Amino acid sequence: MFIGKWNKSVILTYIGLAFAVFGMYLSFHGSVLQAMSCLLVAGICDMFDGFVARKCKRTDEEKRFGIELDSLVDTISFVAFPIVLLFNMGLTSIYYVPIYILFGIAGVARLAYFNISLDDENKDVPIKHYTGLPVTFIAVTLPLAQLIVELANITNIGIYYGIIMFVTAVLNISKIKVPKPKGIAYPIALIMAIITLVLFLGVLW
Repeated sequence: MFIGKWNKSVILTYIGLAFAVFGMYLSFHGSVLQAMSCLLVAGICDMFDGFVARKCKRTDEEKRFGIELDSLVDTISFVAFPIVLLFNMGLTSIYYVPIYILFGIAGVARLAYFNISLDDENKDVPIKHYTGLPVTFIAVTLPLAQLIVELANITNIGIYYGIIMFVTAVLNISKIKVPKPKGIAYPIALIMAIITLVLFLGVLW
């Protein structure tokens, strides 16, 4: 009835996208912490969607679809969403625009590069390390940065976030080696994400 794939191997990816879109909606209504929470949840979904997909029995077509879907969702959730979020946080000066442009170009260039750098047989195989900083790391960076803003009562957030976005963009397309989380790193990252969410939702709201 509908084009696309809608099985359980991609459901977590769709859920992550839903949180990203809802987070944009919240940011337009001034709910910064709630929007940051949605970004964090989208990051959690991205962390585990590959694991879930590999546990599912899939055809070659479903594997290719999942790979392309993940990249497209990353573009929305971890490239477009952070830019929209910062715009709606009041960082709208023309001086920020070049940084947003750089962040956007670096993000999509990275995703496009890795889409074509590996053949279909290898793209679905877990890797040991990343080359450059994955775009999904912004889902951790921005919420933690906002947590520091709230706890330390930082007022001049423009320069603060400008530096974060600029450095992140450069690291996205750099050739540094970033270890891929594995084993116990996943539950630790999940626990840290939950703690951050609790602080956002329970203490800072």
